[in-house]
Amino acid sequence: ESGDGSTVESVTPFRTEALTLDQQTYPSVAPLQGETVGVGMPVVVHFDLPVSDKASFEKNMKVTSTPKQAGSWRWVSDTEAHWRPRTYWKAGTKVSVDVDVNGVPAGNGIYGQEDREVDFQVGDAHIYKVNARTHQMKVFENGKLLRTLPITTGKEGFTTRSGVKVIMEKFESRRMNSETVGIPAGSAEAYDIDNVRWAMRLTNSGEFIHAAPWSVGSQGRANVSHGCTGLSTENAGWLSSMSRRGDVVEYVGTDRPMEPDNGYGDWNISWPDYRAASAL
Repeated sequence: ESGDGSTVESVTPFRTEALTLDQQTYPSVAPLQGETVGVGMPVVVHFDLPVSDKASFEKNMKVTSTPKQAGSWRWVSDTEAHWRPRTYWKAGTKVSVDVDVNGVPAGNGIYGQEDREVDFQVGDAHIYKVNARTHQMKVFENGKLLRTLPITTGKEGFTTRSGVKVIMEKFESRRMNSETVGIPAGSAEAYDIDNVRWAMRLTNSGEFIHAAPWSVGSQGRANVSHGCTGLSTENAGWLSSMSRRGDVVEYVGTDRPMEPDNGYGDWNISWPDYRAASAL
């Protein structure tokens, strides 16, 4: 205000450079705010445009947990980074993710846009142990064996992968079409089943755990599927009702290894190699 009480307006001209969309990279985070996940769930940060200055971004990406657990970021690609603890999360852990990249240079004239803060928690420790040779799944909760379920896995030519898989998503019902996994319609191995119940995705490539009433006679005895793990409708429904995203399914008994980037395959990488994939 001036001495006589009237307001004086002062205008200073300035100009900001508006960034176009192809100069801004936006992060999205999994798990979701408030979600309860299994002990194998990695933190997944996806950017819609490539980040070449990964170190600058990683310095501004924090994961904190109670109780505290050592962990590391790993850059899967220029657009995706995962964080996992050294060993599976402790049941009941509370986790905060802070992706504080607004205005941080991503390289190549691209800048981070928007910060993301996500709080989630880890539920009971669900670890399902599948043996493709004995055709059994042992279902453990917090270290206690709840049930042993007869299963079938992939037959010759469609071998199920061995290694650690993590449930990525759940469906009450899902259409299973062999064309989506590279088996052409009309070929001898083609299938198109409309209402597959209790399907839980384990890999990007199309491995699921699901109800397979058509193979109940082989479950516990033989591997007859195209790579999925089939259970009776009753057993699949029971398992689905207790399962969440991030639950762990450990497979043994085949000579085909799980690829680390085929879904949430982070646990198939040794801890030294995982840390080495950090940008810092």
